[in-house]
Amino acid sequence: MKPARLIVLFIAVAAGGIAALLAGRSDQSSPPAETPAPVAQLQTTEVLVAGTDIGMGNTVGQQDLRWQTWPAEAANGSANFIRKSERPEAIGQLTGSIARVPFSTGEPIREAKLIHANGSGYMAAILPGGMRAVSIDISPERGVSGFVLPNDHVDVILSRHDKEAEKNNGGTDVLISETIMTDVRVLAIGKTVEEKSGEHTVDGTVATLELAPSEAERLSLARQLGTLSLALRSLVDSGRQGPARRNDAIVVYRGANSQTLVCAPSCDKGQPVGSSSSSPGKGEQASASGKPSPQ
Repeated sequence: MKPARLIVLFIAVAAGGIAALLAGRSDQSSPPAETPAPVAQLQTTEVLVAGTDIGMGNTVGQQDLRWQTWPAEAANGSANFIRKSERPEAIGQLTGSIARVPFSTGEPIREAKLIHANGSGYMAAILPGGMRAVSIDISPERGVSGFVLPNDHVDVILSRHDKEAEKNNGGTDVLISETIMTDVRVLAIGKTVEEKSGEHTVDGTVATLELAPSEAERLSLARQLGTLSLALRSLVDSGRQGPARRNDAIVVYRGANSQTLVCAPSCDKGQPVGSSSSSPGKGEQASASGKPSPQ
């Protein structure tokens, strides 16, 4: 073999050995691949939700409820949520309840928003203790053109003939109006007990009001005396009553005069019943002792 070829072969072998040596050192110097961290397991729990849309006043059926998987952190953030781990029989227990407010599909069920009616109707179930539901006839002009909706607050106005003034004026019609109740909650208009989605007016010929027992008596009397109208209160004014609504007050009408008899607190002490009276047009108001004093 010629010396030139031997030299070329030697150089090729040497180059290959050097390349192999460098490749081995490179593999030894590279850091080992990191092991991926384990993914944290999300803790979940099952929460009772509405399986379908449930309208206010509807009876809740078993098909209206279902369990839905929720992150445990979110579900445990509210004590009002019903969790399957705590109440596995909740669907059976709540079946037959009445919805106090509407539920949307997937909305968590809160027991405070349900009523266990025990066979009673919806209206009797939602009435607060000690209150009464009383209905009055209304028309568009006496019901704010349909803009009075369930859960609004209204004042009740009585318009009537002043027979005593008519007698003194030779039989000429004399009409007077007075607010006989303030800040009264409307329970229903007709058979509607909630404002339907997108509907801002409710037409009906009957309004059902939430009243104290004494107010129910006054309203029954007022219907015989004249015409009743509703005056819608602003949301800002709702809850800000004028004269206090009392269960211990009775209004007595004598012609054009009205007298309010208040029992408490004097009756609790065995003292005489206090009273206040008004006579339209005379500008007098009785004191607590019943004696008229100038305004």
